[in-house]
Amino acid sequence: MSEAPFELGEVPALSRSTADRQESLRADPERLRVRWPTARVVRVDGHGRVPVPEADAVKAPPEPAIELSTLPGGAVAAELPEDAVFLGQWEDTDYWAVSGDPGPDAREVHVDTGWGLPAAVPVADGEAWIELRMHGASLDDTAAGLLTTAVALRNWHRRARHCARCGGPARLRQFGWASHCEQCGREEYPRTDPAVICLVHDDVGVNGEHVLLARQPEWPPRRYSVLAGFVEAGESLERCVEREIREEVGVAVRDVRYLGSQPWPFPRSLMTGFAARADAGAAITPADGEIAEALWLPREQVRAALAGEDPDLLLPGGSSIANVMVRAWAAAAN
Repeated sequence: MSEAPFELGEVPALSRSTADRQESLRADPERLRVRWPTARVVRVDGHGRVPVPEADAVKAPPEPAIELSTLPGGAVAAELPEDAVFLGQWEDTDYWAVSGDPGPDAREVHVDTGWGLPAAVPVADGEAWIELRMHGASLDDTAAGLLTTAVALRNWHRRARHCARCGGPARLRQFGWASHCEQCGREEYPRTDPAVICLVHDDVGVNGEHVLLARQPEWPPRRYSVLAGFVEAGESLERCVEREIREEVGVAVRDVRYLGSQPWPFPRSLMTGFAARADAGAAITPADGEIAEALWLPREQVRAALAGEDPDLLLPGGSSIANVMVRAWAAAAN
């Protein structure tokens, strides 16, 4: 262990990606149509779930390894569907997303999500339909990037049916990456809302001896995470960190420094991760209605919880950058 300020020890789960999705790839419609029959297609249902092999979903491997169940484009449709969304290219194969569902005869299997509550997963034809928020950390790098992109675009499409300027109907263009108003001609693109998420530790040594964790009212009992909030108009990321921590728990922080980022398409956020310092033992005043409880926890207790040795402390799920942040802090020396 080092006495340097801690850094993220791994890439956050939803930041992993292998597919090339540069704009030039979707700027050649003829090329994409010719390659459609051999492309691979991801089916996404109305809840943002996609199919994976059932055996992989019900018993997640210790390392991210689950691949998405895809179909060849030619098996989905003879021609490239108008509403298909281009996700990118990987190893000379194009990847697309289309609407799909497990069907009315699907049965339910309950899967441990690591969030303190089991999730009901539809299963049909040997495939389990899982969702990104709960299972993103179990996907391999390619699957994580494809599904994160598919969910982000799906959520934008649901909100981009009408023009923001005149209210006229809008049609998708650029294979799901733009919308065009049929009434006034305005063109729009997927937007992202910046948010900050910050691990606050005390000022004992370089990395502190205690971390500040909190629980939102709607979370399961014993579940805690680091603090987060949206960036307001005219506000820098660093000032947002200071304001959000002060508003949510009444603690003043300093020495704000950047750690990393992660897309969080629920519905369209980009989580920018930071670390900050606060006075040891600083008094906590949880914001009424926003924070049910907040507390300072020692490193050894966090390490025990991460090792599964403290059932009274549940930490962020593996799909969130918060998990990587807490693990990195716990592994550091103070």
